[in-house]
Amino acid sequence: MKKTHKSSFINIIGKPNVGKSSLVNYFMGRKISIISPKAQTTRHRIFSILNDDHYQLVFSDLPGIINPKNKLHKSMMKFVSSSYSDADVILLVIDSSKNDYFDNDLIDKIKSLKIPILIVLNKIDLIDNIILDQIVEKFSFIFKSEYIFPISITNTFNLDNLLDKIIELSPEGNPYFSKDQITDKSERFFVNEIIREKILNHYDKEIPYSVEVETTSFKPSSKIIKIESHIYVERSSQKGILIGHKGNNLKIIGTKARTDLEQFFQKKVFIDLKVKVLKNWKSEDKHLKRFGYDLG
Repeated sequence: MKKTHKSSFINIIGKPNVGKSSLVNYFMGRKISIISPKAQTTRHRIFSILNDDHYQLVFSDLPGIINPKNKLHKSMMKFVSSSYSDADVILLVIDSSKNDYFDNDLIDKIKSLKIPILIVLNKIDLIDNIILDQIVEKFSFIFKSEYIFPISITNTFNLDNLLDKIIELSPEGNPYFSKDQITDKSERFFVNEIIREKILNHYDKEIPYSVEVETTSFKPSSKIIKIESHIYVERSSQKGILIGHKGNNLKIIGTKARTDLEQFFQKKVFIDLKVKVLKNWKSEDKHLKRFGYDLG
């Protein structure tokens, strides 16, 4: 009997630091989305495309839901709001270790959708079974859903069962993308993201949130990829902190980024980083558009 082919868009929604990107990376079997314990790590909507002979699952990793404070935040939340209309399946990812869920407006919006909603309770390794039972009962009541999956990404618990359910709920159809494609983003985009991840994980306070990265040159050859990237900050004082004494901080960022880029591209990488000041880039339309943010 001939097997059918399934294709679906799976939009992954949640607050910051609930593990959305780690979940996608697990399903993909490789690192596509950057990871940091800091909020606002994911700024764009990133498609990760999981291919099999009998299905194509397009995971849409979205920015964590926040209250917008500037035009950058508003653009990030626009990625989230636009995702409701094009999904075949939604994963609502929740940090079960925190009593910080969603407001009633968002819950009502999700409940109104005429598509399968999977409630994914992550980080159950951080709570006991009594608390977990209470959380499961709470969300079963709120969403009237049978699709509730307690998981632990750290311990890889219940993740394969979750994937099986996503495949089961996916509609039949032809692939949306080429079967050899794993993402919708360009090579330069991933260079920018990997550099930004290293900055997020190396610096504290305002530096990570004031940074944007733009790759101005990407020259691959048979043996090496030569890259030049500009790191933008909003103030001169931030530039000095990011570069560090005698350039030591920037050297650390460059070394860590190069290591990950060589693993990502499976090729030697030479990377040249420059730091520039671009005042108020988070609130200027022309700069946000330049960096790929949708202002509507």
